[in-house]
Amino acid sequence: MSEDACVLRSSVRVLGRHDVDEALALCGRDLVANLFVASRLYSSRQRGAGGEFWGWYDGGELRSLCWSGANLVPVEATPEALDVFADRARRQGRQCSSIVGPADAVLPLWEQLEPFWGPARDVRDEQPLMAIDGPPVVPADPLVRQTTPEDLPVVTPACVAMFTEEVGYSPVAADGGALYHAQVAGLVSAGRSLARIENGEVVFKAELGSVIPEGAQVQGVWVNPKYRGHGLAEPGMAAVVRIVRARFAPSVSLYVNGYNVRAIRTYERVGFRRVGTFATVLF
Repeated sequence: MSEDACVLRSSVRVLGRHDVDEALALCGRDLVANLFVASRLYSSRQRGAGGEFWGWYDGGELRSLCWSGANLVPVEATPEALDVFADRARRQGRQCSSIVGPADAVLPLWEQLEPFWGPARDVRDEQPLMAIDGPPVVPADPLVRQTTPEDLPVVTPACVAMFTEEVGYSPVAADGGALYHAQVAGLVSAGRSLARIENGEVVFKAELGSVIPEGAQVQGVWVNPKYRGHGLAEPGMAAVVRIVRARFAPSVSLYVNGYNVRAIRTYERVGFRRVGTFATVLF
C-alpha cells in the first residue's frame, strides 16, 4: 500500500524529514504564533529534533500539527485535530513539562488532558503574543551586547534567577544544573544571549529562544532586582530588537503573562504590538 493511501486512511501520523517543507508551509499561516515549531522543523533537517511532529491530515492534506517534546505545542489545530492529539498524548502519557501555544488550541487541549494529567502546577490562560517588524521607536541601550563564553560565570546565575522567579522553582535542582548550564552555554555560543553587564553582574538580559530566517522569539527578559525602576528595560529591549534585526531576522516576537502590565507597557513603548494570545500549562 502506498504512503499516500495510508495517510488517507489514518488521520494522524508522525512526520519525517521528507515532510518538513509541507509542515513549514503550515506554520507559515501564522509564523509568529508558530515560530517555536518552525524552528524545530528547521533544526530537524540537520540533527534529531528531540521529539515528534504529529501531523493531522484531512483528505490527504496536512491541516494541523503538534510538536511533542519537552513541550506540547499545537499548530493550526482544528477541533478535530485537537481530539486526535489529545487522544495520542493521553495514550503516550505525559512526557512534557508544559503545553504552550495559541490559547484557542492550548486550553481546549488541556481540557481534554486534565482528567489524565492534572492537576497542573499553573495555567496561564492570557499571555499576549507581541511582535515588532521594524526598528524600535525608543533609543537602544548601547551597552547591551551579545555575550561570550567568558561571560558565563555571571550570565548563568542571572538565567537561573530569572527562571526561578518566572516559573517558581530552580532549574538546577534536579541534576545539579548540568543540563540547564549546557542550555545556557549553547545560547551563548550561538550568539543568542544578550545582556548588559556592569561591575561583574548582569544588569539586563534576554535570550533568543527560537530563531528562523523570518523571525526570532525573545525569552528570558530580566532586569536585575537591584536595578529595577531605573528605566533600563525599554532601552534594553530596544537594543535586543536592533541586534536581532541586524544579525538574525527581520521580525522579533515574544509572549508575556497578561498580569504583567508593566512589562506589556514597556514592550508597547518599544514598538511591539499585540498579534495574538498564547496560553501555557505548567507541570
